Amino acid sequence: MTPPPDTAATMMRPAPALRDSQANIDLLRVMDGISLKYLMLLATTVGFMLLAGGTWVYQVYKGLGIAGYAHPVFWGAYIVTFVFWVGIAHAGTLISAILYLFRAKWRNAINRSAEAMTVFAVLTAAQFLGIHVGRLWKSYFILPYPNQRGLWVNFKSPLLWDTFAIGTYATISIVFFAIGLIPDIAIARDRATGWRKVVYTVLACGWQGSSKQWKAHSRTTLHLSGLATPLVLSVHSVVSWDFAMSIVPGWHATIFGPYFVAGAIFSGFAMVLTVMIPVRRIYGLEAYITDYHLENMSRFLLLTSIIVGYAYLSEYFISWYSAVEFEQTHFWMRAFGPYWFSTWCMLGFNGILPQLLWFKQLRTNIWFLFILSIFINIGMWFERYVIIIEGLSFEHDPAAWGLYTPSWAEMAIVAGSFGFFGTLFLIFLKLFPVVAIAEVKELEIHQRSHEGGTH
Repeated sequence: MTPPPDTAATMMRPAPALRDSQANIDLLRVMDGISLKYLMLLATTVGFMLLAGGTWVYQVYKGLGIAGYAHPVFWGAYIVTFVFWVGIAHAGTLISAILYLFRAKWRNAINRSAEAMTVFAVLTAAQFLGIHVGRLWKSYFILPYPNQRGLWVNFKSPLLWDTFAIGTYATISIVFFAIGLIPDIAIARDRATGWRKVVYTVLACGWQGSSKQWKAHSRTTLHLSGLATPLVLSVHSVVSWDFAMSIVPGWHATIFGPYFVAGAIFSGFAMVLTVMIPVRRIYGLEAYITDYHLENMSRFLLLTSIIVGYAYLSEYFISWYSAVEFEQTHFWMRAFGPYWFSTWCMLGFNGILPQLLWFKQLRTNIWFLFILSIFINIGMWFERYVIIIEGLSFEHDPAAWGLYTPSWAEMAIVAGSFGFFGTLFLIFLKLFPVVAIAEVKELEIHQRSHEGGTH
């Protein structure tokens, strides 16, 4: 995993142009064959998923009493993990939609994996709404439809807001992902045999690469990007309103909207690095996912870390400046109360550690970026834990204070969510190109034309 020669020209310029046929060979090779290590990793993720499934069945049988819920904390690890996975999903839309509108060409190497992560993270997050309420078979009560009893859903319920947010975001993300895949599926179709040939033929939707099809594809991508861009801001803002609309100390703040959105993008970019760095190394994709791409990702991490760190500091400053005893007590308990470990993990991993990315050598150091991305994911999970658990544990009346400890069942289901996400991504690696072949080739042709080469 040693980076290329440490020269400024090498680090700041994309990889040299590759032949079109070579790009097809290299990127489709990831889909070929199944190694023993791949099977072992897949078995591990499936094992976590089955553990979570069995635990959930046991929870349905025994009731939510096996979770760590205790007065006054009735939002626990399930809601923490729900907010975490919704945040992870935001990087895909940012990379695919917003950077597409700004014509940031470096996104081409990572947008496909980010789009896949968006879909998988949304599907993972959606499960926790049902797991949290316990009676999953009663989920139809949160759907806005009239019925013979004249009952309507409670539009003041945060669970209903989340249903609309997740439903809208999942729909747009899946459509965006599917549309972007069509040209690459057609490339895979022309080289596949057996059942893959049949599946890819159906999914390619008759794609032949004509100028009319490319024009329609580009226009559709542009329109979907414009439609998806507001969702980056709106979806996690809706999730933040689950908290900000209440009067719980530490929650009732106008900063929660931009605070949550910046944190979501921050954690999403970290997860992209966590997943793509091993893929880059294992499948030899250094020519396509270069240090140039990793450095741009690092810059985004640094920017969003600064925004998140500013939000942390402003929360403490406003609580002090407000002279409201409830707010001051709440934030004092955050830093020095029973949940101090979670708070300092949040501050250290999200606000302090990423500042090392000011050094260029670390922005292109593969091992450092991989370890940092893991710490950021841990820190962002603890951030949601601090906000939710700390807020509910110490409200206005000290007589009603209480502590929360996650149960083994909750932790098993949380671990299973990572297994579910990992299983979907591993299957995706073997079914679809992990890097957008058509976009990589388009960028290479563009580079050659500007370097005086021939098409």
